[in-house]
This record gives sequence, structure tokens and C-alpha cells, in this order.
Amino acid sequence: MVKFTDISEIFASKEKRTVHIHGWLHHKRSSGGVQFLLIRDGTGIIQTTLKKDDVPEEAYQQIDRLPVESTVEIEGTVKEDERAPGGCELSIHDIRILHEVKEEFPIAKKYHGPEFLMDHRHLWLRNEKMQAMLKIRSKILESSREWFLSHGYIEFQSPVIITAAVEGGSTLFELKYFNRKAYLTQSWQLHAEAAIASVGKIFTIAPSFRAEKSRTRRHLTEYWHIEAEEPWCDLKKTMKVQEELVTHVLHELAKDLPREMEMFGRDPKDLLKIKPSFPRITYDQATEMLRREGVSVAWGEDLTWEQQKVLSFKFQTPFFITHFPKSAKAFYHKPDPERSDVTLSDDLQAPEGYGELIGGGQRIHDLDELLERIEEEELDAKNYRWYIELRKFGAVPHAGFGL
Repeated sequence: MVKFTDISEIFASKEKRTVHIHGWLHHKRSSGGVQFLLIRDGTGIIQTTLKKDDVPEEAYQQIDRLPVESTVEIEGTVKEDERAPGGCELSIHDIRILHEVKEEFPIAKKYHGPEFLMDHRHLWLRNEKMQAMLKIRSKILESSREWFLSHGYIEFQSPVIITAAVEGGSTLFELKYFNRKAYLTQSWQLHAEAAIASVGKIFTIAPSFRAEKSRTRRHLTEYWHIEAEEPWCDLKKTMKVQEELVTHVLHELAKDLPREMEMFGRDPKDLLKIKPSFPRITYDQATEMLRREGVSVAWGEDLTWEQQKVLSFKFQTPFFITHFPKSAKAFYHKPDPERSDVTLSDDLQAPEGYGELIGGGQRIHDLDELLERIEEEELDAKNYRWYIELRKFGAVPHAGFGL
């Protein structure tokens, strides 16, 4: 039985040897009796060369006519060549067609608008940049989970169908659930606060849903959330967790996926320079900085993306904005004991105009204080019965965040 070698393994060793590979014909060109075939197998893309003199004329012409995205098996010899992508190529001895595409692949090597690409997303995933994005996404999730587990966190899953809003009712997806109303979760946070009294500090990697009214790249209706919650934790401690987690993830991306990061304009060396602790400014300081830049801002409102963007160019690394007004945060954020109109909350912002990465903070653990905030926000306490009950049985200071 033929043993096939992953393309990534070929690049890792670059050892001169005969190998068998299989994959999709990603791209091809010919010059002077040589066909250059880029083959993709999911682990990488390698250049292979087929010389006219090495195969029968009929076979050479058949490969010359072969459409992209057809699948093939190849036997060849690995040789180093700095001109080739990845620094090596495969000289073909034998090639076998497994599946010949019968029509032109709809995504050509030219500009396509976003609408066209979204209509063909199932095929667009094969694009090299999309491949890189999926690998980066996978590494972010892997390294996040790795960091949490190595720091004693338990992975905890919460319900996706919920009965009350976490982040405000205007962005809830409502469902018909037997004879009562239910919603798709906006965050695991309320359920996480129940679980910390059982197993201590916890994290999750799970989908969240927001019925956003805007159709922009910054307003997703579905996304994957990395969230954490910890008992005996305050604002200062949860911010330390956030910056250590983000630093770990960035360093893992730089070390394990340098080529993919470079495809998105990121120098891995710059990512490795990022280290805690990140700069910190308060909401009051942020609004003052904006006013000095001539940006209008009303105290008490959450910062818009445009305002965040202006602030982000003041920093070279991720940075925190803390102590948001009560009116700008959800009801469960704990008011600052030293100043009741602001909360013990934080947003971790990315530099270069990318905006908010993380929202977090300390939660209210006092029963009377929580009931007061629910009343202030004109929420129905019946919808939060079990959440309120948590404060009656061993409530402790706790904090968390969502990325």
C-alpha cells in the first residue's frame, strides 16, 4: 500500500527523497516544455514540475488540459529550490488523475467583490489566504485552551438556549420554545457565575449570537466567544489574566504560524515583542483624550468604534480602558465603591484602529446591590430568579471577561 506524505512534512525536512503526495491542483503554468503544478493537500501547497521528456506525449497533454481543482496522486523526488514557494519542489516521476473537473472553477485569479465571494464561500475556503485564516483561528482556539488548562481552569459548557438577556434585549434572537419565549445566548456569563461556586475558575469556547441591526464587519450575528469567570477575583486580577492570555496567544501565532501571519501583514518579530503589562487608561481619561483630538463624546455613553479607533493610534500595543459609567455597561457590573457612577469594568482594545478585543470586569456579588441595579435598568426580576438566588448562598467577589 502506498504511503502518502503530507506536504507540510516535506517542507519541514526538505530532505532529498522520493515521496507520494495527493491533493488538489491549486494553480498551474507552463514554460519551455515544463509544467509547474501547484498542489494543495490541506497541510500546505507545493510546486511540482512535470517535464515533457519524462512522460508520454499523450499524458503530458492530458495534464496540460487538466482544470484547476482536479485531484491527483503524484510520485516524485524532493529537491531544494529557493525560487519555489517554501524553498523546495517536487520533480514528478509519475502522476495519476483521480478526479477531473468538468467545468471552469468559478473563482478565478482576479478581483472578485465581497458579494460574489460570499455567494461562493464554500469554494472560497480553498483560497490560500482563507486557508491561512482558518489555521490562525484554529491556533487561537488551541493556544487559548492550552493557556487556561495550564493555569488550573476547568472548561465549562453552558446552555445555548436561554430565558433572559445578558447584554441587552435589543440584540436577542427570539425562539419559540414550546409554550414560552426563549433566546439564543449572547454570552455564557450568567450561567458561568453559577458554575464557579462548584468548580472554581472556568472558561469556555462556544458560539454566541447577537441580532445586530448593522451589517458591517464589526457587527456579527454569530461568532465564537472565548470567555472566563473566576471566584475570589477583582478587576485588577481579571485584567492580568486577560493580558497574559492575549500575550500567550500572540506568541504562539508568531512561533507556529509565521508564514500565515506574514500573509496578513504581521511581522512575527513584532508580535513576540508584546508583553504584559498593557497600558491602562480610565474612561474619563479616554474621553478627555478624544476631546483634545476634537472628537465629540458624551459622558455616559459607550465608546463608538470611531472613537475607539482614534484612541487606538495613541498606543503601540493592546491597551485597557477601565471604569466605564454604569449607563454604558450591563446591569451585573459592580459599581466602584469609591465612585458609584462608574463600574469596575474594562475593555481591552487593539492598536491600529481595530477596536475592542475583550470586555470584562468585576460582577456584583451583593444581593441588595444587584436588585437595585436590576430595578434601575427596568428589567423583570422574574427572568433572573435563579441568577439573583446565587447571591443568597455563599456569594463571593468574582470577575470575568469575553473575547
